[in-house]
Amino acid sequence: MTKPTLNLLPLILSFLYISGGGTVAAEPTVQETFVTEMCYFTHYPEVCVGSLLPHANAINESFHEVARAALAVSLVTVESAKANMLKLANLKGLKPMEYGALKDCIDQVDDGVDRLSQSVREMEHLGPAHGGLANDDGPPHGEESSWHGSNVETWTNAALSQVQRCAGGFSGQTLNGKIKTLVQVEVRNVEQILYNGLDLFRIFTNKLSIASDDV
Repeated sequence: MTKPTLNLLPLILSFLYISGGGTVAAEPTVQETFVTEMCYFTHYPEVCVGSLLPHANAINESFHEVARAALAVSLVTVESAKANMLKLANLKGLKPMEYGALKDCIDQVDDGVDRLSQSVREMEHLGPAHGGLANDDGPPHGEESSWHGSNVETWTNAALSQVQRCAGGFSGQTLNGKIKTLVQVEVRNVEQILYNGLDLFRIFTNKLSIASDDV
């Protein structure tokens, strides 16, 4: 995956200034600007802004909170994808191969939900009360925080792999059709959200590492 170029920055910032019909909205708050700037460093900045800007006040310029929000949004997105696939599996007229691929896909996505749930819970051990960053500074992390951070990244990567395996079950040409297309859309959406979540989590852990080195 390539990182966004500088040419994308005006496009991202436009989310904050332009509303429907070309009407100029109020200037962004400090919290909104922080979210937008953080999203610029993700794989999919526009998707990031769209998913996290509604949580800007709760994030409140905190590296920990933006990472936690990104993982929470990832969990909700995967849960939504699972629900949508369950609806597809209940459609009448499915081919046996489509139903089988969907069943396997739902199992994979369900495993992804479990992994992300673990990641979200683990983030609680990395907040300011446990040696994480409040905003731009804070107490350094220790070996225990490094262990929790490794767990978060491992489980989030595992969730991403599970979702990608789901898509792999529809790779054959014999499954070409509406169901395959709909599954691919769901998987693509989840992948983008998860990649962004991992990007923001790594920014947070890098901040922790810098704070530790400065002590």
